[in-house]
Amino acid sequence: MIEIRDIHKKLGNKEVLKGVSLTVNDGETVAILGRSGMGKSVLLKHMVGLMKPDHGQVIVDGIDITRVNRKKLFEIRRLFGFVFQNSALFDSFTVWKNVALPLMEAGYDMETIDRQVKKVLSMVNLEGTENLYPAELSGGMMKRVGIARALVGDPKYLLYDEPTAGLDPVIADRINDQILYLKEYLKKTAVVVTHDLRSALKVSDRIALMADGVIVTFIRKEEIFQVEHPEMRQFLKASGLS
Repeated sequence: MIEIRDIHKKLGNKEVLKGVSLTVNDGETVAILGRSGMGKSVLLKHMVGLMKPDHGQVIVDGIDITRVNRKKLFEIRRLFGFVFQNSALFDSFTVWKNVALPLMEAGYDMETIDRQVKKVLSMVNLEGTENLYPAELSGGMMKRVGIARALVGDPKYLLYDEPTAGLDPVIADRINDQILYLKEYLKKTAVVVTHDLRSALKVSDRIALMADGVIVTFIRKEEIFQVEHPEMRQFLKASGLS
């Protein structure tokens, strides 16, 4: 379980998070929905300890990661697989090496690494791409390589930062299908940051709507049409769902 308790964060002169509280239960997928600049990605980075709050707590499996030492934080981070918005692939590395990198840094033997890399590439339907470079991949394929790298260490939690951003609707929907497949196949807990309401409805169990640095509503996705908050009504209208 991930618990966010009254998180505040200021970046420069801007207060990005203004008292965010959120609970992600084991086995569920939570979508954090909101327009750009609302603090969604900043909140996601707090969950894995890439950022430290000015005030508040981040509790992962009962441990407050804002108070642990560096060694313990690295141990907790191994529970997470992080899918970056821009995939964050190394252009000079092959697909195999991009995916293998977390295991190489952790000191695994090459036989184990090779077996695990091939396993996760198969999960995201990228068999046979091991020797390709990022420049040889489509945008959707790069996203899937990023997902494979997040999976390679067999994490408990998967964090997706705008997984469909920059993709055309058809490819974006394939990424959503991939997220759903991994949820059902691996039974892992996931958090998906997105500004795409249709994507949030497809992949999540619950949706948290962020606006101006706070969560203004947190509901099961089936309840979304009953939400009267104007920000949610705008999302519904823009998505053609109102």
